Amino acid sequence: MFVVRQDIDKPADFPAHSGEQYILPSAISTHALKSMRLGEGEQLCLTDGLGRVATARVSDTAAGTVMIEAIDQIEVPRVKLGLIQALAKSGRDEQAIEMATEIGVDSVMPWQSQRSIVQWKGNKAEKALRKWKDVLVSATEQSRRALLPQLESMKTTKQLVEWTKQATEADDIVVVLHQDATDTWSRIEEHVKSLNTECTIWVAVGPEGGISDNEVAQLTAAGAHVCVIGSNILRASSAGSVALTLLSRVLERYA
Repeated sequence: MFVVRQDIDKPADFPAHSGEQYILPSAISTHALKSMRLGEGEQLCLTDGLGRVATARVSDTAAGTVMIEAIDQIEVPRVKLGLIQALAKSGRDEQAIEMATEIGVDSVMPWQSQRSIVQWKGNKAEKALRKWKDVLVSATEQSRRALLPQLESMKTTKQLVEWTKQATEADDIVVVLHQDATDTWSRIEEHVKSLNTECTIWVAVGPEGGISDNEVAQLTAAGAHVCVIGSNILRASSAGSVALTLLSRVLERYA
């Protein structure tokens, strides 16, 4: 069993040494010992979502305690991957961020694009953002990742254009996937192979209706690379994952 602890406030809240008894937080204790019915002597792994992983065995189900067997620190990648996902209907945006998390994305940003049918407004925005966070946590646990993707605030197109300008000026790379682009994916890969600095490569995916010409023009002017990923048109739920998989291969993040 692999669990992400979400209530970390300071380093002391997470196990620091092997051989120590650790009291599981209430929510995790309920999930592990009651819902999953782990018994004494059974193993689980706990992560703070920041790269630290504690391997432990249940020592007392009544007290909710475990014995820490090992503490590992996962190295943060030099070049990070980000997904800018336009809001999409039928839960396709949630499918997209779930798969991206399993692949290894480091940051996720919701985008209220001009053609997004789904709208996050008022209280709905806060509720939807919480739902995205739950998806990220669940996918992190399922894929047994030690790094929980950072969830950025939602951006409108106007906000995204300004953000893109700032990001590219700071040496990040923003790649907009667009079916009518003339630039090819191979050029993006060539650029990525030549990177020698720490940065984040962001992949922007539009909604079901695609990204408007006006949005493409604005993002290009802000410093984004617009490219086509292949001859087949991919869904909003799968385009980002394909791009992130290809980038992971180029960056040798699976080695």
